[in-house]
Amino acid sequence: MTPQTLEAPANSAQRGLPLMARNPAVRAAIDSIVAELERAQSSITGARPADPARAAEAAAWLDRNRAVRGNSTFYPYVGDGFGNGPLVQLADGSVKWDMINGIGVHMFGHCDPRMVRAALEAGLSDLCQEGNLQFNADVLAVAELLVAEAARTSGIRHCFITNSGCMANESALKVCQQKTGGAPRIIAFADCFMGRSTTMSQIGDGPAYRQGVALNVLVDYMPFYDPALGQRSVDMAAWHLRQTIARYPKQHSCFVVEPVQGEGGFNTAPPEFFRTLMGICREAGIPVWADEVQSFGRTERMFHFEALGVGDLVDVVTIGKMSQVCACLMTPEMNPKPGLLSGTFSSSVSAYHVGLRALEIMRDGGYYGPSGRNATLHAAFREHAERLVKAHPACFPPVIDSHGRTQPALYGGTGGMMRLTPFGGDKDRIVKLLHAMFAEGVIAFYCGHGPYHIRFLAPVGVMEPTHMEPVFAIIASALRKVA
Repeated sequence: MTPQTLEAPANSAQRGLPLMARNPAVRAAIDSIVAELERAQSSITGARPADPARAAEAAAWLDRNRAVRGNSTFYPYVGDGFGNGPLVQLADGSVKWDMINGIGVHMFGHCDPRMVRAALEAGLSDLCQEGNLQFNADVLAVAELLVAEAARTSGIRHCFITNSGCMANESALKVCQQKTGGAPRIIAFADCFMGRSTTMSQIGDGPAYRQGVALNVLVDYMPFYDPALGQRSVDMAAWHLRQTIARYPKQHSCFVVEPVQGEGGFNTAPPEFFRTLMGICREAGIPVWADEVQSFGRTERMFHFEALGVGDLVDVVTIGKMSQVCACLMTPEMNPKPGLLSGTFSSSVSAYHVGLRALEIMRDGGYYGPSGRNATLHAAFREHAERLVKAHPACFPPVIDSHGRTQPALYGGTGGMMRLTPFGGDKDRIVKLLHAMFAEGVIAFYCGHGPYHIRFLAPVGVMEPTHMEPVFAIIASALRKVA
């Protein structure tokens, strides 16, 4: 299961590799460490139960978590810093299939030798954190790669890197507001999620995320694509958008679009839906901002706007999670005046090096395209999901949406973004199933706003289609226990 360790590229100076990491003696030491890691990883080949001898140690960690953080976590999870690709080992000695990987951050799973090598190299840098005033060459290497990939099918030419998806989104909003002279309103989709800052929690369409927050952001919500309505959904959203623009002329700073809705339920839409709405905004002079913080790198293209063929209509893009560092990318027309975007830290040196290695592997390793690794893995998910639904029909009743209509799709998503809808989308029963899955050896989460779904963010960098078989065997076992 351990992927083949790759040598450091010959152009290590151009990649921003620290000077000491290019030293032959140091490289030999890193080779030795990585080889020892790979030997140790051979002991992890599948899920396994907790080690009774480690029960007291694990319980002590969980007690410390409750004491210092003031609440308990969703799962009794404390990792011990070891794993093998999609498998993670916890403090209690158990091993689980990690199908959520930190809400999509750990695209290459746990202890991938290539990522460990990059982190070891980063540890030889003179810095722990890169900044916006002072930075090393690794910052430029990451920014150049992101711009080069985005520019293939869009007008994107500039990149500002920051340390979280939420801050990337804050940066995008500032860029759009400056471009439109401080226009106060924002257009967004229903069920969107933008982050948890004061501003982003107000734009996101989740009441629980803004409970108790002083409301001072003006948001107009558009209906997202409804597959049950097809072209009518496109026409209705276009009518709604035109009405909103006419009601508040010259008052909108941006139209923010998740090309694949994440928190909202892994909802997708066809290219003509986005092209129609983005075109209306382009005619009205409203900047289009694509929020790809969750979809970035997981679908059939590195940027999903490319897969949709709408890059020519995108002005600003935000990315994060799998890239380790996060970024706001923009066209030259949107490039802000000096002083608008900055910050003491942009991200850690290790995040830059691990992120760059992950991006390079994803770009060059056959992950993208209709027959790429991302698409192949998603096809395997759908195959196993279909079998599970057929084998347990009582657990998969029709899903009734918020309009009282039956939704036919019991599984869906795209690429590494996968969803499954048991129990008619009932949140309480899905949460019980998630805990049963965790106990059996699979970690997942939920998404959606009613109906709810089981959310999988598979570590597509290291997960193989064959891994779906043991994962779904555990899901089936947990399903029977909960049902």
